[in-house]
Order: sequence, then structure tokens, then C-alpha cells
Amino acid sequence: MDNIPEYFGELVFDDRAMRANLPAKVYASLRKTIDEGTELDIGVANAVAEAMKNWAVSKGATHFTHWFQPLTGITAEKHDSFIAPSPDGGVIMEFSGKELIKGEPDASSFPSGGLRATFEARGYTAWDPTSYAFIKGRTLCVPTAFCSYGGHALDKKTPLLRSMEALSRQALRILRLFGNTSAKRVVSSVGPEQEYFLITKEMYDLRPDLRFTGRTLFGAKPPKGQELDDHYFGVIKPGVAAFMEELNEDLWKLGILAKTEHNEVAPAQHELAPIYTTTNVATDHNQLTMEIMQKVAAKHGLVCLLHEKPFDGVNGSGKHNNWSISTDGGQNLLSPGDTPYENAQFLLFLCAVIKAVDDYQDLLRISVATAGNDHRLGANEAPPAVISMFLGDELTAVLDAIENDAPYAGVEKTQMKLGVDVLPKFNRDTTDRNRTSPFAFTGNKFEFRMLGSSNSISCANIMLNSAVAESLRIYADRLENAPDFESALHEMIKKTIKDHKRIIFNGNGYDDAWIEEATEKRGLLNYRTTADCMPHLLDEKNVSMLTSLGVFTVDELKSRRDIMLENYCKSVTIEANTMVNMVHKRIAPAITSFTSELARQATEKRTFVPELSCRYEHDLVLRLSALTDEIAEKTDALAAAVAGLRDAPDVIGESVLIRDTVLPDMEALRKPCDEAELLTAKSFWPLPSYGDILFSVK
Repeated sequence: MDNIPEYFGELVFDDRAMRANLPAKVYASLRKTIDEGTELDIGVANAVAEAMKNWAVSKGATHFTHWFQPLTGITAEKHDSFIAPSPDGGVIMEFSGKELIKGEPDASSFPSGGLRATFEARGYTAWDPTSYAFIKGRTLCVPTAFCSYGGHALDKKTPLLRSMEALSRQALRILRLFGNTSAKRVVSSVGPEQEYFLITKEMYDLRPDLRFTGRTLFGAKPPKGQELDDHYFGVIKPGVAAFMEELNEDLWKLGILAKTEHNEVAPAQHELAPIYTTTNVATDHNQLTMEIMQKVAAKHGLVCLLHEKPFDGVNGSGKHNNWSISTDGGQNLLSPGDTPYENAQFLLFLCAVIKAVDDYQDLLRISVATAGNDHRLGANEAPPAVISMFLGDELTAVLDAIENDAPYAGVEKTQMKLGVDVLPKFNRDTTDRNRTSPFAFTGNKFEFRMLGSSNSISCANIMLNSAVAESLRIYADRLENAPDFESALHEMIKKTIKDHKRIIFNGNGYDDAWIEEATEKRGLLNYRTTADCMPHLLDEKNVSMLTSLGVFTVDELKSRRDIMLENYCKSVTIEANTMVNMVHKRIAPAITSFTSELARQATEKRTFVPELSCRYEHDLVLRLSALTDEIAEKTDALAAAVAGLRDAPDVIGESVLIRDTVLPDMEALRKPCDEAELLTAKSFWPLPSYGDILFSVK
């Protein structure tokens, strides 16, 4: 398909489709609801539903669904056909405003964290008009929020929308102080860079650990991994290129702004980056992107792995959350301009982010906490679990000058001279990028690099929006009542820099010395695991901030803490049980068979040549026999650790047992199994090796 502009967004009921299919008054009313958050009249909803149905049917749709994002971390949908019986025994195609606005799926089996009893089934989905409806297959998908019968949010969209409203409300207060009376909304925008692995379906099917858990639980290091850095930005293999081409077409039809694609560091690892858009839409698009990646991969005989750490010893996959805030008129509030030292409005919004990240380090860490991401954070492929901010030389110098009431000399532009006349000359940016920083300023936005590849980006952006909204609320409360705005503004910026500069670090986040400095000298938090950080969601300061802004209720926060910890415990327990099963069914029998074959061969050799020592076979039989005994011991220990989880007093206690007993026992079991893989003949080993898997795609 060559003419991208012609088919881009053809499966989306976007602004173009609305203009073409809705009466002018209906379109204007719906547009007002989308842009300003006004209530939607049922008459308008009926007209929109009819037009939406006709448009969808014209494109082959037969069903509709309220597409929502429950606390499972993936999307959910229940399909209903458009058909309704007609008096003559046939059917007509119907879709009402009532059906558009509200759905009623069975909510009993979705995670609720104790918000509802298991026998209570009713839940509601509510249309989110700020995210366009789209067609997937033959189904019209209507993005919706999901709540319980009692009105509690049971999804990831509702708190995200609340956080966006809170941020807009507080940011407008600040803008009014600077004389901006035209802005009606302030919108957070995101561009999530998505990393992933592609392997062949053949290799995937032969690995129970990949099928059950998304990652390899066993696997010896291959002779070649990522040491030569030859895969990074390398030539894309034909099989991968074909996948990427079809993926782009499918995403573009859905209006998803897929922009950049390339090979990542690890063999078989790749990345897709979109142009950023409003946070709510970006969240929906990223969920769709992950789903479509997996579907397109299957059509090409491949499997797309979205686990944060599918292979030990090579880089895992993250998702960089590029976040910024702008007015509805398009003014980026994090753009410093040519003279950031003189840009007071920018400096205040910058300080609001600095204060937010320092005050709510724990919430940002919690927002990316999963069992999978715990394996990635802190390695030389991802930021450490310690939150810090990178601002670069220029902005750091600006803040230093303000803090010390010193003149700011500015940063001189340096022209890059490459020593070849034919090459163009250009000015070097005043600040380099820092790939080791968890939260880095990159020109007119911040890049939050701690998200795992399978994470929904909603969690991180809920916390980021809310924390910044809280900073802005504090600023607005003080500045609105200040007798002298200019002096109060200067003092507030200066105080923020002084109080929160500990969070700013422009150096190497991978350096062990930094972790020591961050925790022991600066007092920054270091929550290394989900079990460490998740209970702090209910710390008083966090509950107070999130509830006062209207982003969560106390009950919703309690439920989310329990659900996240339950997911953590269940994920690791499934992994542990899979390891035990693989040892019993595959690995131990394979080692025993090979050991027996070695012993048989040595015996046969000695039968013919008695003086042979058969040292190779003898030593290998001894080593493999010792490993078999060790594996049996470690397997029993792991099984006992899993059984011991039943004695945990609650989900917090269970998560601690997982962290302190199950995970170490899993690592202890893996070690002898991986050694045995290196010693066992390939014809006997029951699993594809890392080398087989990582280099399988052609």
C-alpha cells in the first residue's frame, strides 16, 4: 500500500469521519464535549451512535464492543452484534446512544482487590469520547472506562482521565497568573517507545517457560550475544522487515503514529517509536500496538515477546515514556526557549516537575513495579531503581545561578567541525543525552525510562500527572495570595531548587558509587523490588495527595496495592512451578539419559580395549551425576518454598516470602541446570538453546 495519507486512520471514527458523517450541530456538540469536557446530551449520543454504526457497517463491521482496560494490565472486550429482529422475520442493524454511552459487562472475574464480593457480577463501562472509536477485525471498538456497581474505578483509564483533569485544573491556575486567559485546557502528551523481541514460533513452542511465563527460566549463555554491538541499528533482516512493514500498515490504518523502527542492542530485539499524542490516546494506542505486534508476528511465523527480561545475560526490553504538557492552543509548557534563564513561566513548570519527582519518588517507582521489570531495573540496560533527574549542563547552570543569586553567563553554542569540507556544519546541542537516567529532560519533554515493555503506560502517567498537579497546586495557592507576584515567584523557584536539588544527577546512573551517594548522602529511595515498594502506595502523604486531587479514593488505592502484589506473587509462583515441572519432566530425565549413555559408551570401549581410561566419559559422568543430585536438592527446596507461601498472613507477607525465599531458590536451581546444559549433548538436551532462539529469525 503506497499512498499512506489515503489509508491512514481509515479504521478510526476520527475527526474526519465525524465531520463527514454527523450533522453540523451534532458534530459541534460532540467536539465541545471532547475539547472542553462538557456533558453529552442523549440526543447527540443517539445521533453519534447511528452515524458510527453506519460508518462501521460500511467498512464490514458486524459487532460492537466496549473496549476497556481492567486491572489485569491488558485490554478486555465483549462483542455484541448490531442485529435486532424485524417484524418480517429478518433483522435490522441497530446501535443506540444508550448502548454507546453505557455497557454492562460481567465484572465478577476481573481483579478488584476486595472492592466487591465474588458473587457480585454487575459492572459498567462508560464511553470515553476523548479517544476515537475504531474497527478491529469486524468489530467496532468503543474506548470506555470501567467501574464497579458501587462506582469504584476497576480500570486504568478512569484514574488516568482524573489525573489529566487534575493537572489541567492546576496548570490553568498558574497560566492565569502569567496573564494567559485564552487557554481552556492543559493536556499531557506522551510518546511511548516500545521495545520487543521477535523469535520463531518453532523455537517458542519448544520452550514451556516462554509459553507459560513469557521468559526463559533456564538457559546457558551462548558463545555470542550482544558483545560486539553489531545488532544495534544494524541492517534489519528480511523476515523482520516484512513483519515491520505489515505492522506499520495495520497501525497506520488505526491512526497510530508509528514513526521509528530499528534493531535494538540484544540479538532479536527491536524497537518501535510513535509520534507523541495526548496521554489518554497514547495509552490506548500503546495497548493496541502491543496486541497488533503479537497478531502480526503470528502471521509471519514469529512470536513477539513483550516480557521485560525474556533472556538472562542479554538486555531486557523497556518502554520509554516521553512526557510533556501543553495548552490546548499548542504552547509546550516545558519548552525553555532560547533564553531559559529569562523564561519565568518555563522555570516554574520545570520546578514543579523537579519537586514532584523528588516528593513522589516512591510513586514513580511503584508505577513501574512488576515481577518482570524487577529483573531489568538496575542492570546495565535500564536505569537503576533509584529515581533521579537529568537536566543537562545548561539547565543545571541556570538553576545554580538562580539558587545563588548569581549572574548567568549562558552556554556558548559550539559548531561541530567534522574535518571534511563536504559535510555540513551544524551547532552542537548545549546538552548531551543521558541514557542511564531514570527521568531525563530531552529538550521540551521528560523521558521516563523505567517502564517495562509489557507495562500499561497509564500507571506511570497517572502518578506523574498527579504529582506535578500537586506541585502546581501548592505554587498556585501561594502565588495567588502573594502581595508581590514577581518576588514571590523568584523566591518560590529559588526555594524549590534548594529543597529538591538532591534529585538532580547528570552523571552515570550505572555507577555503583552513584547508588551509594544517592541513598547514603542524598537520602533518595532505593526500592529494588515490587515487594519493597508496593506497600508504600498507602503511605499517608501518597494517599493524601491522590485522594485530595480526586484521582483515587482510599478504597481504590487499597485495592490497587493488593492487586499489584497479588499479580507479583502469582507471576513468580507460576514461574517457580514451571521450573519444578520442567526439571521433573524434561531436564532431569535428559541429564540422566545422557549420563547413562556416557557410562554405556565407556563400558563398551573398555570391553574392546581394557586399558583405556575413558577419562572424558568418567569425569563427565561424575560431574553430571553431581549436578543431578544438586538439581534434585534445589528442586525440592523450591517446591517447599512455594508450598510455604500458604502460611503467609496476607499478600504483603506473601510478597516478602517470594522476594526472600522463592526467587533466591529459583536462581539457585537455575545455576546447576544451566551448567548441565553446557555439558549435555545437544541431541539429548530437551530445550532450544539461547543461540538457537536468538538467532532463529532470518
